[in-house]
Amino acid sequence: MIAKTTIDLVYETARLEEVIGDFVQLKKSGSNFKGLSPFTDERTPSFMVSPVKQIWKDFSSGKGGNVVAFLMEHEHFSYPEAIKYLAKKYNIEVEETEQTNEQKEQANERESMYLVSEYAQQYFADMLWTSELGKAIGLTYFKERGFTEATTKKFGLGYCLDQWDGFTKAALEAAYQLTYLEKTGLTIVKEQDGSGATKTFDRFKGRVMFPIHSMSGRVLGFGGRILGNDKKAAKYLNSPESDIYHKSKVLYGIYFAKQAIAKEDNCYLVEGYTDVIQFFQRGVQNVVSSSGTALTPEQIRLVSRLTKNITVLFDGDAAGLRASLRGIDLILEQGMNVKICTFPEGEDPDSFAKNNSLDELREYLEKNAKDFIQFKASLLVQEANNDPIKRAETVRDIVNSIAKIPDAIKREIYVQECAQIMNMTEAVLFSTLAQITKKDLANAKKEQQKEQKAFDVVKNEAVADKVDVQYLLERKIIELLLLYGNRKETFEDLVLKENEAGELVLEPEEMEAKVYEKVYLDLQEDEIELSNTAFKELYHKIMDKLNTSAPDDSFSIKGFLAELDQESMTEASSILMEEERYVLHDWERKDIYPKQKEVGVAQLVGETILTLRCNLIKGRIAQLQQATQEEKEDVGNTEILEEIMNYLQLNKLLNAKLNRVLS
Repeated sequence: MIAKTTIDLVYETARLEEVIGDFVQLKKSGSNFKGLSPFTDERTPSFMVSPVKQIWKDFSSGKGGNVVAFLMEHEHFSYPEAIKYLAKKYNIEVEETEQTNEQKEQANERESMYLVSEYAQQYFADMLWTSELGKAIGLTYFKERGFTEATTKKFGLGYCLDQWDGFTKAALEAAYQLTYLEKTGLTIVKEQDGSGATKTFDRFKGRVMFPIHSMSGRVLGFGGRILGNDKKAAKYLNSPESDIYHKSKVLYGIYFAKQAIAKEDNCYLVEGYTDVIQFFQRGVQNVVSSSGTALTPEQIRLVSRLTKNITVLFDGDAAGLRASLRGIDLILEQGMNVKICTFPEGEDPDSFAKNNSLDELREYLEKNAKDFIQFKASLLVQEANNDPIKRAETVRDIVNSIAKIPDAIKREIYVQECAQIMNMTEAVLFSTLAQITKKDLANAKKEQQKEQKAFDVVKNEAVADKVDVQYLLERKIIELLLLYGNRKETFEDLVLKENEAGELVLEPEEMEAKVYEKVYLDLQEDEIELSNTAFKELYHKIMDKLNTSAPDDSFSIKGFLAELDQESMTEASSILMEEERYVLHDWERKDIYPKQKEVGVAQLVGETILTLRCNLIKGRIAQLQQATQEEKEDVGNTEILEEIMNYLQLNKLLNAKLNRVLS
């Protein structure tokens, strides 16, 4: 268990915008920040972060909450793991009791797999630095690659001893279960001759180890390189797919590069582990690798959260360079800006970074990084030579790439550029582009027509539907309590009196009270209870918090949210961030300036309560009218009609106060 003092200190210290900024590229938007959703594939920002309220809301997926909720949603942390991650980020010492063997066994499956992976990383690192074979073989290899001690330790590099089950035995002795060693792929379990007996083997025996981290720094899996001359064994071996490791969704080095990528607004994409490490050590830290696997949309989206610019680095003598260009089309499809840089023949990113200074490396990258269209055109033109058929194929190939770009303006600019490079008319290229996209457009149109039909059906059905006024009003009450509950205001209270002419009138009386007191008294007076279960639960929690606070205490949204369960926190965050949805539209740029709520809190509270009363009165009148139709006796009808008239008169008075005219 983590001590409450540690948890409180973490919540006080952690800055939401800083933590989320490690995972998502955020841009200032008034007093808030906005960015692309890390939970859905989108090209228009719908993710909002409020530094003042210390909450976030993702309007595309509906998720929201505080800093811990973000880590639990995005990184699939458990609550204790999220607290520990924040504590580590802000250099806070975590007070907790040590995990017993029983607690390790009780941890859920994903957590157990993470624990096993973290243990393996520490074990392999220990073997590298402390064992004779580790120092003689593993450490020597890393030194020959030019990695310093600091770099080797930073990336958590290690060595798995050339023993059949040395690691497995050590892990079992440390109370880690064989089930999770097998599920993470660290241990291979084989049955013996159908007897039911099993034998275990270390998957990575005799290999130097490269831990693969998630964006938050969790160890997901490993890459292992063999150093012997065994031709039957693969040179590089990766952890198999598991519940925590998906090759297609991971980029090697993203944890170490994320801040540099956001700062430089560019990401260098290389092929291997050593390319990443060598670049990082030289000083170019915004670099990641797809680890030898074909680039995937998920990997590209991982980068797109941090920047829209990718520079792909190819070896000087890279075999199948044209085949590698397929990955470029995939990047373009995701709406990213792509540049390509190749190194001199015989060089790769690893060797070039090792043999050149930081200034020389940066200068080379800057001078030789070409726009993808220039690079692809020059490469394919060389292949085509003077063959007209090949030249035509080359043009179609380039236009195919342009067709992948979702932005129409970018497509047009690239067509113009391609026409200049290929010495062709733009009209021909636009015609080719239209042919390529015609089928896609036709399919898109069909889908749009289907959606339109569905919308028309829904629209026609929705005509009879009414807005759930009660729901909206109750939601507004929770919002007012969260934002202004502890604020003292002068309210205009309405008292029902009879004037000299014998008519009922509402006379205003001023009263000074806190917002939560006014809301509580008004709801109590009318014996109103919130009908929505989630709002009712939040209402009582807010009232309890405000009632038990000292008179001079300010109500902290950040502190209050930290005490809620996940469901209540998500609901509260959605309510608090509802207005931020409209900030995304940048109304000020269109010379539209919405009135801020702070201007008239007392009026807003009063109008909300009055509107709730009117809505409840309307509901009561409807019930009574239904009763008149069911009532057989005249006497019963008379009493009901009299009650209806009283409610109608009260409703008229309340609506007059709200400046509403009733028909």
